[in-house]
Amino acid sequence: MSIENYFGSVIHSRTREDALADGDLVDVSHMAREARFRIPVALTKAAWAEAVEWDDDRPEPQDEDGRLWDVLYMAGIAAGNAPGGDRVTFRVFRIPNEDRGRQWNEAELIELALHIGPGDEAEPVVTIMLPRED
Repeated sequence: MSIENYFGSVIHSRTREDALADGDLVDVSHMAREARFRIPVALTKAAWAEAVEWDDDRPEPQDEDGRLWDVLYMAGIAAGNAPGGDRVTFRVFRIPNEDRGRQWNEAELIELALHIGPGDEAEPVVTIMLPRED
């Protein structure tokens, strides 16, 4: 008996390519290669907003490329030190991208998760997300 016989045919499936096209995932493979990742890497929209996105009108000397590099660098260290499995959490300092009524915001430590799993063609891919995402 096949799974389809038991559950019925698939009504809808959403691919990684769909998520990238819709903006739910942000492809960062170009910079990830510079950070020594050898497979495609994407951040979830929520992880991008929390850790990378930056308003250039803010007074702190930040930019999205620098913030992304910090995330990828720390993700690479976490992946290299991981004992095995498909998911590891890591932390990175980042300045909040919001006005908190101060001239300068202090850097805060946030937690992210790196997941390695199959892509649309069963190839290995990395997704960086907030710990509560899956």
